[in-house]
Amino acid sequence: MDLSTKYNPKNIESKLYDKWIKLFKIENQKNKNYYIALMAPPNITGNLHMGHALQNILLDVLLRYKRMKGFKIIWLPGIDHAGIATQYVVERELKKEGLTRYDLGREEFIKRVWQWKEKNGNDIINQFKKLGICPDWSKIKFTLDKKYIDWVEKSFIEYYNKGWIYRDYRAVNFCPRCQTSLSDLELNYKEEEGIFYYIKYPIKDSNEFITIATTQPETMLGDVALAINPNDTRYLKYLGKIALLPIIKRELLIIADNRVDPKFGTGIIKVTPAHSLIDYEISLKHHLEIIPVINEQGKIINIKEFEGLSFIEARRKIIEILKNENLLEKEEIITHFVPYCDRCGTLIQVIPLQEWFLKMSSLANLAKKSIKNREIIFIPNRFKRISLNWLKNIRDWCISRKIWWGQRLPVWYCQICDNYIVCQKKPKSKCKKCNKNKWKRSEEVFDTWFSSALWPFAILYTPKEKKWYPTDIVFTARDILNLWITRMIFSGIFFMKKPPFKFVYVHPTVLTKEGKRMSKSLGTGIDPLDLINKYSIDSLRFGLIWQTSNLQDLRFDESAIEAGYKFSNKAYNAVRFFLIRYPQMKKSKKLSKKDEKIISEFNKTLKFIEINIENLNFSKALKKFYDFFWNNFCSQYIESCKEETKNNPEVLKNIIINSLKILSIFMPFLSDYLWQIINQKKDKYLINEKWPQKI
Repeated sequence: MDLSTKYNPKNIESKLYDKWIKLFKIENQKNKNYYIALMAPPNITGNLHMGHALQNILLDVLLRYKRMKGFKIIWLPGIDHAGIATQYVVERELKKEGLTRYDLGREEFIKRVWQWKEKNGNDIINQFKKLGICPDWSKIKFTLDKKYIDWVEKSFIEYYNKGWIYRDYRAVNFCPRCQTSLSDLELNYKEEEGIFYYIKYPIKDSNEFITIATTQPETMLGDVALAINPNDTRYLKYLGKIALLPIIKRELLIIADNRVDPKFGTGIIKVTPAHSLIDYEISLKHHLEIIPVINEQGKIINIKEFEGLSFIEARRKIIEILKNENLLEKEEIITHFVPYCDRCGTLIQVIPLQEWFLKMSSLANLAKKSIKNREIIFIPNRFKRISLNWLKNIRDWCISRKIWWGQRLPVWYCQICDNYIVCQKKPKSKCKKCNKNKWKRSEEVFDTWFSSALWPFAILYTPKEKKWYPTDIVFTARDILNLWITRMIFSGIFFMKKPPFKFVYVHPTVLTKEGKRMSKSLGTGIDPLDLINKYSIDSLRFGLIWQTSNLQDLRFDESAIEAGYKFSNKAYNAVRFFLIRYPQMKKSKKLSKKDEKIISEFNKTLKFIEINIENLNFSKALKKFYDFFWNNFCSQYIESCKEETKNNPEVLKNIIINSLKILSIFMPFLSDYLWQIINQKKDKYLINEKWPQKI
């Protein structure tokens, strides 16, 4: 057979993948026992990044291995509607036309988003296919599928009927651009230089004052108390006394609370329940008033002297007044972490809003019990402690968002009074409060992560699919461990009475070679598609698997991708040598010492690889195979075949065939191409073969 001296993957990979897609279908798999994996659904606004590539390639290695080991693979793909991110993208498009979503109105705006989704929403899926992964693409799910929405609404109602969902006016993280509340986990904290302003608060009826340090002096307009730690002896003499709020002259009671950190600032804090999450919690315990002074646009309200100023303008004016009144002790330059909206990059404000919350104590206990009882295993094990710590300190979850794109809350508000009803369909009954029948559905939508928490079971639409719960494993990045993984755990246990998966594999975060975060906006991002175009899909797979470890971070080095490309040619030429040297095989029972040695090395390599794939040590498995194939097989055994005729050609063929089977989980395109050449059949694919046995 005429084979080129160099392997050319670009002529092979896309054609092969198109043929594989039908093989990935669950109905076309002959095995009976299931092995079920969960795909993390990418956002419809997303583009393939190195984290996506690493996560899905590693999971694909495991699933190809399991399939060859006799399992029917259940790997359902899907995409997330990504409420805030998608709305931001479409609003940005509208801005180019000189429009806002309010100009269109809710209904027309939603139509525009669907139009955008139909045009662009599958881009990320097409990019995922470039990785050579093997989910059943015929069963793709979307978090705005009708059946998925039904699950989300029913879960809200069930939580509500249990008394775990409530509506409350309280401080929340708020994005002034996206015009919606956000959870703590949806913020991006940036380290920045800031200023600590040391402000003197006079003690009533005395010449004394207490100094408070703050980075946001504009929020002092909403102060309702001062607080010290009850164990801080420096300030105990002031406990129960009254301080006067500078400029406003509001009386502030000095209270004690364990939440106060004596090491922060001066050790005494101003309590502003409307504009601080911690201060809000303090206010509940001490029954303090909430005085909002910053609105959704980041402007001052309710204080006549500052009304309508932006918070920055108010800050400048306050500092100027404090200086004039000799109440600013000093300014100190500091470095601190400042929260920004993770989607649009706008500085976050904490403001009080009427929102829907999910009580977390009972749900957190469900997850903690399951994790402690090892019903769920974290790999590496250190992430077990991280999840338990988050569950231990968890706050009630703000699950409503004031955007338009997403799953609407099943809440109906009376248009006459302030009453509401929680149900899926519009109420036919009259309002019990005002006896009118004028109901309007809430325009609020769910936090995207609320719906994503239901993913393991909400994507199972048919009676057959419902049997695919729970899954065996999920792969994840550590940055969504609490955003997604832990929330799926308690959701699955509550609604399905079983944890949603047995194993959680947390892969390392891909950083630049210098250890910097990969970011397109910062110019540090590396596009996996560029690497595929430069080398090949198999080379990208090889290089990422090679660099994976149980460490927290992976410092990406392109030389590993290049090594994968060189290895492709090494494997290609090994097969080429065999086909040219032995165009026709003659059976022989005799084995040379070199035959026996290479067989022994192969068997040891096979066992090592099996153990490490089962233990999710993918890099160790690949490196062992690489060392065997390059050094033991090519550099020693094949070279000996060139020099003498004592070696048994059947051994050479067996090693090549079984090596291609192993290689297929790491580099499926190259191995399938060579497999078909050896077998001289275009419809034979390694994914349908059995895992090699000991020779």
